[in-house]
Amino acid sequence: MRGRGSEFDRIRGVLEEAGSGEPLTAREIFGLLKEHDEEFESPHRVATVLGRQAETGDIEIIQDHPYRYRVVGESTEHR
Repeated sequence: MRGRGSEFDRIRGVLEEAGSGEPLTAREIFGLLKEHDEEFESPHRVATVLGRQAETGDIEIIQDHPYRYRVVGESTEHR
């Protein structure tokens, strides 16, 4: 399991490692987190964290059904 960072940092790190670049649903992101041994309680928690982070501009929310999320800026922490 990776070191403890903020929930968003953990999500962003896994997304950067996965390298998709495509918008993903909270459920898809939750699945990637599980594959990378990151513990999150539910896809709903993932959506909550990403929704809050969207307010700072780090996440783009594609308002479709279901919502999709994309990291806007890359972290320098995980390079």
